Amino acid sequence: MTAPDPMTAMRRPFAARRFTHFGWSVSADGRVATITLNRPERKNPLTFDSYAELRDLFRELPFASDVRAVVLTGAGGNFCSGGDVFEIIEPLTRMAEPELLAFTRMTGDLVLAMLRAPQPIIAAVDGVAAGAGAILAMASDLRLATPRARTAFLFTRVGLAGCDMGACAMLPRIIGQGRAAELLYTGRSMDAAEAERWGFYNAIVEPDALLADAQARAAALANGPAFAHAMTKKMLLQEWSVSLEQALEMEAQAQAICMGTQDFRRAFEAFAAKRTPVFEGN
Repeated sequence: MTAPDPMTAMRRPFAARRFTHFGWSVSADGRVATITLNRPERKNPLTFDSYAELRDLFRELPFASDVRAVVLTGAGGNFCSGGDVFEIIEPLTRMAEPELLAFTRMTGDLVLAMLRAPQPIIAAVDGVAAGAGAILAMASDLRLATPRARTAFLFTRVGLAGCDMGACAMLPRIIGQGRAAELLYTGRSMDAAEAERWGFYNAIVEPDALLADAQARAAALANGPAFAHAMTKKMLLQEWSVSLEQALEMEAQAQAICMGTQDFRRAFEAFAAKRTPVFEGN
């Protein structure tokens, strides 16, 4: 009997996981996980603990044997209003610089963990997405919004710089330098139509269909070539800081690796047999 591959043995199912500071549910086949920020009475603000728990979850997702796509949403008609005024903002005003730096590094680590997680992340945004909430949407791979979504990078409105949690690096790549500069300087809110027109949101969906739409899109990705999707996500991140020549070589190597997978062979065999391929992510 062949011994299990040690790296495969490190992977584990996440369907039964339970979390303290946000909701967690997984589809029947285990492939799509939904994270729900669930403090609706306060428009789902983040706390020190929820930041840390989200960071730790996304750090662990590379080891999931079941989850292949993630939906991130909020409860009660809002996405996330940012850091909790009384549980984060007020304590920050009393901290010394070393503690402040530890906090800002932790928030950046959450974004990095989202970017490094191999699973595509779809943000399903209704109502308010402000401050860190807007950052969570920005750090997702795809973004859906309802017509009533309002998105604001409002750091300057509380006396802080717009360069928070990667905003100055990532937002210009999504909507362009001039538009990003306006939002980060002014802290003003984008309505859903403007945000879609600028390319921040991929689509506008009615509120009662938002979660189902996001989960359906996530399922379509989860049923695709998971290894290839993870490679695409890694290249989207790594190619930010390289030359075109380097990017072409990186993509040549990445694609050659994907050509060695069973999914590539399955796709060819399915095409030759005129049937739909079934991807297993290997």
